[in-house]
Amino acid sequence: MKFTGAICIALVIVLVSSLDLTSAAVEEEIKVACVQTELIPCFVAAFIGSQPSAECCEKLKEQQSCLCGYISNPVFGQFYKNAQNVFKTCGVPYPKC
Repeated sequence: MKFTGAICIALVIVLVSSLDLTSAAVEEEIKVACVQTELIPCFVAAFIGSQPSAECCEKLKEQQSCLCGYISNPVFGQFYKNAQNVFKTCGVPYPKC
């Protein structure tokens, strides 16, 4: 009986631990949700060729994992191809998709 109780306790601990890891993974996914409008602060710098703002660089770094999807979008892809100076200034490598 004690052995069964110990197994049940161990199972509960494993389940609770895995829920915490799952929660952390979900929070990480939320942080990097691909929202193209987050890059609006970069539009002026890309079109005019001006210095990108700190906000632009921060958003560009946050959205870095989404950039290939943005570049392949026929509506916005040309914007990103013209924004290579913004990538360089912000220290974000231009994605190789």
